[in-house]
Amino acid sequence: MASISPAFSLWTSRMLSVLRITAGFLFMQHGMQKLFNFPAGGHSAELFSMMGLAGVLEFVGGLLLIFGLFTRPVAFILSGLMAVAYFMAHAPQGPLPIVNQGELAVLYCFIFLFLAVAGAGDWSLDAWRQRLAARR
Repeated sequence: MASISPAFSLWTSRMLSVLRITAGFLFMQHGMQKLFNFPAGGHSAELFSMMGLAGVLEFVGGLLLIFGLFTRPVAFILSGLMAVAYFMAHAPQGPLPIVNQGELAVLYCFIFLFLAVAGAGDWSLDAWRQRLAARR
């Protein structure tokens, strides 16, 4: 079992990066729908509204997560955004996420909370900046 461990530890940080990139890409699309009505079928929001602010945070935050730039603070803010979204929009409709259609908000909330604690992973601008600073 000990011989398998180095392979797992090598891929742990890489898969953390894959999780971050995938979550950021999917989350960014929610912001694109709110801000640009793209992809079609979205619901545009006025920029200076609560939905507009959510759209900006989703789009910019998702983009920053894709590149792994400022991952910890961005993920923490997005986790809070999803907690607020759940309790404002979903929780009043029923007690359980499966009933109130809040599963995605809960899942994003905890993925982002995990990224805020775990960091960006190897494949990120944050890791590149750390390697650059260590060389100096």
